[in-house]
Amino acid sequence: MRTHGAGTLRRENDGSDVVLTGWVATRRDHGGVTFIDLRDGTGLVQVVFRDVEGAHALRSEWCVKVTGAVAQRRAGNENPDLPTGDIEVVATGVEVLSESETPPFPIAGSDAIESGVDEVSRWRYRYLDLRRAGPARALRTRAQIVSVIRRVMERNGFYDIETPYLTRSTPEGARDFLVPVRLQPGHWYALPQSPQLFKQLLMVAGLERYYQIARCFRDEDFRADRTPEFTQLDIEMSFLDEEDVFALTEELFVELWRDVLGVELSTPFPRLTYWEAMRRYGSDKPDLRFELELVDLTDHMQGTEFRVFQAEHVGAIVVPGGASYTRKDLDGWQEWARSRGAKGIAWLLVPDDGTELRGSITKLEPERLQSLPTAAGAKPGDAILFAAGPRRATLELLGALRNAVARQRGLVRQGEWQLLWVIDAPMFEPVSDDNPSVADAGARWTAVHHPFTAPTAEYADSFHVDPEPALARAYDVVGNGMELGGGSIRIHRREMQQRVFDVIGLSREEAQSKFGFLLEAFSYGPPPHGGIAFGLDRLAATLVGPDAIREVMAFPKASSGGDPLTGAPTPVTEQQRKEAGIDVRPE
Repeated sequence: MRTHGAGTLRRENDGSDVVLTGWVATRRDHGGVTFIDLRDGTGLVQVVFRDVEGAHALRSEWCVKVTGAVAQRRAGNENPDLPTGDIEVVATGVEVLSESETPPFPIAGSDAIESGVDEVSRWRYRYLDLRRAGPARALRTRAQIVSVIRRVMERNGFYDIETPYLTRSTPEGARDFLVPVRLQPGHWYALPQSPQLFKQLLMVAGLERYYQIARCFRDEDFRADRTPEFTQLDIEMSFLDEEDVFALTEELFVELWRDVLGVELSTPFPRLTYWEAMRRYGSDKPDLRFELELVDLTDHMQGTEFRVFQAEHVGAIVVPGGASYTRKDLDGWQEWARSRGAKGIAWLLVPDDGTELRGSITKLEPERLQSLPTAAGAKPGDAILFAAGPRRATLELLGALRNAVARQRGLVRQGEWQLLWVIDAPMFEPVSDDNPSVADAGARWTAVHHPFTAPTAEYADSFHVDPEPALARAYDVVGNGMELGGGSIRIHRREMQQRVFDVIGLSREEAQSKFGFLLEAFSYGPPPHGGIAFGLDRLAATLVGPDAIREVMAFPKASSGGDPLTGAPTPVTEQQRKEAGIDVRPE
């Protein structure tokens, strides 16, 4: 139907006869001459109509077929902003393939992924949004990412194996989406939160190297950048240790960054233990594009009579040049802290003119106060922002404060890539009301990663006796402050797996009921195995540029979880409920 893509034409095509198809991006009339920018999947080209029947009737977003010849533009009329800007197509004919109503928002113009049009409108008319260069480029880049992934995985001897979408409900950390079974009223399938159990069974089967670009489904509370369905690159292999996973991941990332961004990453990626990352940066996914390490002042405040600092942990951030903060600025940090559920933060300004220290903690013992700048590593002209309270919560607050200060002060080195591994995370954490878990309501502990994660050798024989200090053979790969993937070495011994279930309060009967098929498989010589999974949507967004993962999904849900395009979710009829057996109670 066409001979060339509109965006592929160049100066070397001068004089060639062409047939083009696409959409009218813009139309301009100049006397007896009509100009349009014709857009297709390859880009834009200017088309000139002189006395061509039907040209004056063309309108924005009409789908057309154009015949003509390529000609160089006159000197001075070139468009350096277009790859096709040195040429134009002089049309000899046009055929309207279909007409278009006026679009609900402008399509021509901005190449940005986010156009300023509200999200719901863009998702409602996503098929029009994707005509814009930015969103279309995002999806094409995602496809390129998938192509690189498959190339690297196949080169390393992995097999792409599908696992079921309809399976049984198993506790994996979030709520399942349930599917009624018409032929067995009162019974339900669950959509998989991940292929976790099936990939472990594939290792028991001896396939050794599995990967899958898998759809996953989690019924979670709505959040700004979380969707009920998402995609992950899922990897599992047998007879391995952590170094095998690290090497494969780094090979994959080097190739992705090189092919997609033209950036060369340095390997091996640095490694931090979980608690070292928390101590230095207040986060298990630290952004290393700026310094601002946390300061531990707990020992310095030991024995203080100042009640604010009578806490398990006292820490601080030193803000370079922060002595220039106004009272309004400091009040803003207080409000910021309260918005995160904290009581607030304390502050101290270190003037660069040698005058007295100023701040909200000047009632601190004089000697302790005067030694604070030195203890914190602050220089004249800096500010010190403090937080105090339970250790982990205080570190997390300071970690968030570190990121906020860096953004406010322009300390983040843009255009830089800092990737690292965070290893040796805690194996368990105390159960809380807002922490979904495989544990019963009366259980004290839940698995931090998932209940199939192996302990480190140091805790292999003791984690069930003293769960709190136990560390897991788990690892996350972090890039510029975002978790891009995570995994672990799995438990492959049935006895150890049962001890984990005991810690999280899963009785042997319940474990058999929920994971019996996996435990049975572990009776038949399971190999040591482990793996990693990467959020493909997050990985694509990181490489493409937008903050929101929905921008790299073809037809995303809104932040409310609904689908503005199709109107899903929708009610079902009484007849559908009856046929599906939704209301049947099993005996």
